[in-house]
Amino acid sequence: MSEKPKFDPTKRYTWGPQDQFTMSGEQFGLILNALRGVISTPEASRILLAAEAANTIDSIMAKAVEDGIVVEAPEEPQLHTLPKE
Repeated sequence: MSEKPKFDPTKRYTWGPQDQFTMSGEQFGLILNALRGVISTPEASRILLAAEAANTIDSIMAKAVEDGIVVEAPEEPQLHTLPKE
């Protein structure tokens, strides 16, 4: 009989989008209250607003690219410096 795998928090894991996880009401409440506690801070409000602004500017840029207003910039040539003497 093979041994069950053991969880190691130092390793990376993967799962599929169809996989389901279950949690107790206590676990759900803990996660919910922790998240609410974090996102209710003034710092989190600023970060969430900044993320919303970033999404907005990305949408505007995407439309501008699609409309041909904004074009990809050519790569700048790499400047080589002389070694220090």
